[in-house]
Order: sequence, then structure tokens, then C-alpha cells
Amino acid sequence: MAIDPQNKRRKQYSLMRSILDYGMGVLILTFGFFFLFSEKLGFDFEMEPFFKYFFSGLCIVYGAWRIYRGYQKNYYSE
Repeated sequence: MAIDPQNKRRKQYSLMRSILDYGMGVLILTFGFFFLFSEKLGFDFEMEPFFKYFFSGLCIVYGAWRIYRGYQKNYYSE
């Protein structure tokens, strides 16, 4: 039983892409939680509270989206 080289290449690309999505999602999610709890951690940024919370919310949402996209592995629309 021969394995199609194109199918093997797609599986390898899908695995690489999902690992990248997991890694970047965790990193961006961590930045979001860091900015959200920065005052409790002892860091004070010269930034308006609205923009800090808005940025942390965006990071959390986008990081969660990247993790979900890595879990879904729908990189090819067939």
C-alpha cells in the first residue's frame, strides 16, 4: 500500500502549523493575562487603564483563537 506523497506533505504541514498555532496561542494568551494582572504582579505601566484592559482582552481572545485553530487543524478547505 503506497502512501501518496502529496497527502504526507499535507499531514506534515498540518502538524507543523498546529504546533505553531499552539505555541503562539499560549504565548499571546500569557501576554494577555500578564497585562491583565500586571499591577498585582508588581509591574506598573504608564498606560491608561482602558487601553491596558482592552489590549489584554484582545490578546486573550486572539490567543484563545490561535489555540482553537491549532486544535481544529482545518488548514485546507476541500
